[in-house]
Amino acid sequence: MEVDRYLSRIGFEGPSGVPSLELLRSVHTCHLLSVPFEDLTVHSGGQVKLDLPALYDKVVNQRRGGFCFENNSLFYWLLTQLGFQTTVLSGQVKNSITSRYGPPFDHLIVMVNLEGKRWLCDVGFGAAGFSVPLSLDTYGPQVQGHRVYRVRRIDDVHFLEWQKEENRGEDGDWTEIYKFTLEPRRLEDFAEMCQYHQSSPSSIFFCKSLCTVLRPGGRVSYIGRRLISTTFPSEATGGGLETTTRELEDEEIPAVLAENFGIVLQSPLIPKDDTITPPPVVY
Repeated sequence: MEVDRYLSRIGFEGPSGVPSLELLRSVHTCHLLSVPFEDLTVHSGGQVKLDLPALYDKVVNQRRGGFCFENNSLFYWLLTQLGFQTTVLSGQVKNSITSRYGPPFDHLIVMVNLEGKRWLCDVGFGAAGFSVPLSLDTYGPQVQGHRVYRVRRIDDVHFLEWQKEENRGEDGDWTEIYKFTLEPRRLEDFAEMCQYHQSSPSSIFFCKSLCTVLRPGGRVSYIGRRLISTTFPSEATGGGLETTTRELEDEEIPAVLAENFGIVLQSPLIPKDDTITPPPVVY
C-alpha cells in the first residue's frame, strides 16, 4: 500500500503522522465522501475476492468502490498502516423482509482501540451508515447531523440502532441495523459470505446493481435503472428529506456512473433490479 496515494484518493489533506481521534474521524468521513458503496463488479462479469492488494488496486488506482467486505477490509488496512490498533469484527445485518438477523460474517466492520477507548468504524454500509466512528463505550444516543445512533448491549452482543428522521426524539422508536460481538476475526473468515452475497437471490448485491456515495448535505444513489438524489434536512432550511428520482435508459448508465461516482467500468454493466427472495427462516 502507498498510504499517501490512498489518502489522496479519499481527499484527505491533513497531517497523518500520529494516530488520534481527529485523524480517525477525518479519514472515516473522507472515505465515505469519496469511495462509493457499490456492487458493480458482480453485474459486469467480475467476481469479488478478499485480496488486499487487488482491493487496493480497484479502489485507489481504478477509483472504484465496493461493498462492505471490500471497503471495510481496505479501510482496516489503511488504519493499520496509519498506526491505529484495529480489530476486524463480524456483523449480522437485520433483514428488512424477514426482520431476522443474517448469519455470522454477514457484514465486516472494524473496531479501533485508541487511548483506552473503543470506536466502531464502518465505511461499507451504504445509506444507513454513520459518517464518523461511533463510541463503543457510550450506550446513550450519538447524534450525527440529522441522524441519531446508539449502540445497545445485551451480554456480549452489541446492537447498532438508529432513529430514522421521522422518529427522532426522546420517545422515538429505534430501528435495529445490525448486531455484532467484539470477538476478533480474520479477513479470510468472510470469504464464504462474500461469495454468498454475489450469488444468492436472497442478497441485495446479487439482485440489484447499485452504487451510492455520501455527499456534503446529501447522497446520490444508482439502483438498476434509477438515479436517486437525496438532500438531508438541516437546521438552516428545516423540513425533511428531499428525494428526486430520475429514470434511466440503459445507454445512459455508463455516463451517469462516470459523472456522479467517477466510475468507468472495464466491462459492460448489465443493469439489474430484481425482487429479493426472502432467505429461509432458520429456527
